[in-house]
Amino acid sequence: MSGYIALSYCDVTLAAVFLILNAGLSLWLQLGLAQQMLIAGARMVVQLLAIGLVLKAVFAAGSPLVTLALALVMVAFAGREIWARQERRLSGAWGPGLGAVAMTVAGSLVIIFALTQQIGAEPWWSPRYALPLFGMILGNTMTGVSLGLDTLSSSLWRDNRAVEARLLLGATRWEAVRPFARRAMRSGMTPILNSMAASGVISLPGMMTGQILSGVDPTEAMKYQLLIIFLIAGATGLGVVLSIAGGVWRLTDERHRLRLDRLGGIDGG
Repeated sequence: MSGYIALSYCDVTLAAVFLILNAGLSLWLQLGLAQQMLIAGARMVVQLLAIGLVLKAVFAAGSPLVTLALALVMVAFAGREIWARQERRLSGAWGPGLGAVAMTVAGSLVIIFALTQQIGAEPWWSPRYALPLFGMILGNTMTGVSLGLDTLSSSLWRDNRAVEARLLLGATRWEAVRPFARRAMRSGMTPILNSMAASGVISLPGMMTGQILSGVDPTEAMKYQLLIIFLIAGATGLGVVLSIAGGVWRLTDERHRLRLDRLGGIDGG
């Protein structure tokens, strides 16, 4: 079978019945998740409808400045999400800024490499190729950076006496926090490693599934999926390393002191 099967809005609405069913189960079991489920579902619908209209306009414009502006908006929202997920957040502009900068550097390097070397889009910044790829890379990198920074700040807050003892014994700030930085990096990279291990055996990744449903040959879909996973893994690893290095630099100083005063309270309080 070639081509794809078009879906109507009625088809999509029918699929939402299962979300409503889960909300009903939450009420019955008193899980307290019904309202969150419905709000999240409604928010998702509004966001996807809006981004569909925005992407249609951006594709039609074909402007590098418009493409860059939309990419920066995506980074800003992703940085805000990383900041919001921290139990103990960096104060000031460092809070949302560190994750956003790490994602921007990692995502930009990877996406430019892919567009110019593998995909060969003309022009390379074409929004039809750049924005969907950047969105996939950004979403996964956001998860890794968020987990890494949360693990780092929570570990340093909880085990601050162990770090300060190392510093008193003459360790540099990088030596004193090295075990905690390694733990944070492992935490940030775990989701993408799990995803890579499960792909193809336990689950068919989303992009490959979408291409197969739209009529693309499975072997071609497989090649694109491998490309995307490698790009995501590269960007996630680089983003996690950059963000953890930045977090360590911010939470210590040149006098080799632990600076937990640069952290806010729980949930940023």
